[in-house]
Amino acid sequence: MANKNIAVLSGKGGTGKTLVSVNLAAAESCSYYADCDVEEPNGHLFFKPQIINTKNISVKKPVVDNLLCNGCKACVSFCKFNALAYGKEVIVFEDVCHSCGGCMLVCPLKAISEKQKGIGVIEEGISQNVKTVSGRMHTGEASGVPIINELLNIIKDAKETVFIDCPPGSACVVMESIKDADYCVLVAEPTIFGAHNLEMVYSLVTLFDKKCGVVLNKCDDNFNPSEEFCKRKNIEILAKIPFDKNLGALNSDGRIAVRENQIYKDMFNSLLSKIKEAAK
Repeated sequence: MANKNIAVLSGKGGTGKTLVSVNLAAAESCSYYADCDVEEPNGHLFFKPQIINTKNISVKKPVVDNLLCNGCKACVSFCKFNALAYGKEVIVFEDVCHSCGGCMLVCPLKAISEKQKGIGVIEEGISQNVKTVSGRMHTGEASGVPIINELLNIIKDAKETVFIDCPPGSACVVMESIKDADYCVLVAEPTIFGAHNLEMVYSLVTLFDKKCGVVLNKCDDNFNPSEEFCKRKNIEILAKIPFDKNLGALNSDGRIAVRENQIYKDMFNSLLSKIKEAAK
């Protein structure tokens, strides 16, 4: 399955998305793990990689020279995100600016230039058979999309199987994370709330016309609404991971289950084989 991008996503945090993506990457003989959950990345806590490269990520923001500005408000009229306003001079609201550069282009007096603003950092590393790349957004920044785009740019020519640990939910950052995915693994909990969130991300991957399957996590003998949803929609259930205290303890300890226990290694190898088959 060389050169395949496998996205692992869920409708909410805490379902086991990172558990699945980390262990799949570790189970593969040679892989790339990309942590796109840039607001709260935690894959590095498991892999503990040797960092080989760090890159700061920045975006362009407008700067107004009020000595040149004549108050024509062309920039304010142009900006559809309301990132510019005019009082006694042009005011820039950086948090809602989308860095399109349009205000600079429409200014008739060339009174607007751009500055670089740091929004996050990317770290590349190695952990045994796994190459890792992780993005981390600075606190208070509005969007992690530029960081995710750079993450995906780094892995675009990877010869290894790539496992993308997506942000939770179905917002813009998730859409960016799955846009180049060959297959999507949806992780869901066995609750009504879990089924609701599964439906949400299933609608998203369907909208993007992505092949997908579901991993049901924390399963016990009780009724499983997420499983019922899969049956109604005829979605392949790739695996049912049991509610297992030992697996939970390893995960809470920041340890990779397939590297610690043969039972879990066999379980995730079986899941990996099903994903490879489904992703063909």
